[in-house]
Amino acid sequence: MLTKVSAIANVGLETVGVDVEVDVASVGFPGFTIVGLASKAIEEARERVKTALINSGFDFPPKKITVNLAPADLPKDSAAYDMPIAVGILLSSGQLPSIDLTKYFFYGELSLDGSLRPTRGILLLALYAQKQSKMTIFVPAPSAAEATVVSEIRVIPVKTVKELFNHLSGGKMIPPLKHVPVDDDLDTPSVDFDLSEIAGQEQAKRALIIAAAGGHNVLMWGPPGTGKTMLARALPGILPPLSSREALEVTRIYSISGLLSPGKALVKRRSFRAPHHGVSAAGLIGGGTNPLPGEVSLAHLGVLFLDEMPEFPRSVLESLRQPMEDGVVEIVRVSGHVKYPASFTLIAAINPCPCGYLGHPRRECKCTEKQIVKYHHRISGPILDRIDLSVPVAAVEVEKLSLTAPKSRGTLTSKQAKEAVMKTRKIQEKRFADLPIYTNSQMRNREVKKYARLTPEAENFLKLAADKYDLSARSYFRMIKVARTIADLTGTRDIGPVHMAEALQYKQRL
Repeated sequence: MLTKVSAIANVGLETVGVDVEVDVASVGFPGFTIVGLASKAIEEARERVKTALINSGFDFPPKKITVNLAPADLPKDSAAYDMPIAVGILLSSGQLPSIDLTKYFFYGELSLDGSLRPTRGILLLALYAQKQSKMTIFVPAPSAAEATVVSEIRVIPVKTVKELFNHLSGGKMIPPLKHVPVDDDLDTPSVDFDLSEIAGQEQAKRALIIAAAGGHNVLMWGPPGTGKTMLARALPGILPPLSSREALEVTRIYSISGLLSPGKALVKRRSFRAPHHGVSAAGLIGGGTNPLPGEVSLAHLGVLFLDEMPEFPRSVLESLRQPMEDGVVEIVRVSGHVKYPASFTLIAAINPCPCGYLGHPRRECKCTEKQIVKYHHRISGPILDRIDLSVPVAAVEVEKLSLTAPKSRGTLTSKQAKEAVMKTRKIQEKRFADLPIYTNSQMRNREVKKYARLTPEAENFLKLAADKYDLSARSYFRMIKVARTIADLTGTRDIGPVHMAEALQYKQRL
């Protein structure tokens, strides 16, 4: 008997419908075959499904069983086909009464005892089902919360195969989960590092506020122990909370990566990713036989922090060019071509030289000129050209480090900085309401010409600066974007020379 069960395959963040065709033949030698470009994980479903059904009290038919995953030319890689295969076998063997499956999707990995394990990609299934006529999805209970944020579908959380059998056969029904609007599931995250805890570094703090307000990349350079890492870790505390649209976008990436904790429905705070300098290009950008998101995509709409940036392999850093420029990363393999969003704020921290003490007021640098030049050349010009704000983080005076020293009245807190950032982000939200972008840094040249209007004085200043400092075309437009953010922070409609002058000071290099 032939049975068709509906499932899906995820190709990157794109979802494709898959028909799991199960045939239990009345003639032929006993066997269990899975075809349709199945990966090793799917081939092993033969043992998982067989053992799970037997341990759940069902009969496993000693017949020729053939499972086809259609379309056959689409590579498939997931243990999530365990549930639809098990349902197909129960129907084809006559253990489960004949039912109409046209309105159902099945998706989930089985344990050997017949229970359902947490499975990645549930949110993508829910979004796909929302667009189809099939409105009911059967998913593992530990991961079912992901699907509750999607409206107009019925989410059935399945704990065991036996429980699923009883539901489909008309016995004890599994109550569907209630829909949870995305806005209801968001909260305001706590601040891990407050700007007021960082001694001095007022210019660096100002640069962080500009970066948070406009989504700009920042390079901080200075001796060890001056607060570069603390400044970077304070940035998430001044970023605005994720909007419902942003939260859903980020959660899709974490869902397909399998990084959502069981029972968690959404990613509620902006990501802060700080990979070690031993990370590979595939780990940073994404990859694998069936490519999964890398650190740049996991940092989407959040922060990617590269501490000691020159210590990263040059080939790894060069792989950042496309995502830094386009906000997406494209991974091409023989088996397919996937695209992941990667619009992040890069925060890079470097020392001025290998020993770290070049230009230090009290410690002597022991590096030779050749070592310093070689160290600086580890970061290429094209990467530096994509960084909007470059600020020195100098050694802090001992008086400012004293635990008993009174705090200045003007000490900036993360709360105050966040209020300014959120006010600026609202201006951008209104400005880009009809565009698929969120911040000034994401503007293309046509948007820059439309939304970043310069006064005659500012335009003249920019031309002089571009000529004197030999700015590239990319740096030219990025400087305008930074000036646009600075103007937004002051609530100014047009970009003036004072805004352009501040943007220029962040173009300094080592």
